[in-house]
Amino acid sequence: MAIFNLNINGKKQQVDVDPSTPMLWVLRDHLNLVGTKYGCGIAMCGACTINLGDIAMRSCMLPVSQVGNQEITTIEGLSEDGDHPLQKAWLEHDVPQCGYCQSGQIMNAAALLKANPNPGDEEIEAAMNGNICRCGTYIRIKAAIKTAAANG
Repeated sequence: MAIFNLNINGKKQQVDVDPSTPMLWVLRDHLNLVGTKYGCGIAMCGACTINLGDIAMRSCMLPVSQVGNQEITTIEGLSEDGDHPLQKAWLEHDVPQCGYCQSGQIMNAAALLKANPNPGDEEIEAAMNGNICRCGTYIRIKAAIKTAAANG
């Protein structure tokens, strides 16, 4: 076990965990930030996506020991009151069906819009590739990202 000082959603957090513990379990089991979901455990589905700095990362495969001083943003930290342009656009376009993948989808889209505030269709598709929506709302996801970009 080791003590890690983390910067999560703008707050300093301290955890005493094995250095190989994936950030997904640090967030969910040790800090009660359960918006980040477990999907596949092998970084293939995107349900566990968080932002490390400005980069979308799969938290199921990211050991806490590799985070260092970088800012971590989870779905809980995207907006205090759910008014982030992506969250509003998600509702406007009725994106969620079962909702399980949505936090990962939104966090990946947030990293995309940070890097490219006005992405085209191909850029959205490339950036969101690998974030699986088992309900198949990909057309609505793309529309919501475009709306968020326009309202950002």
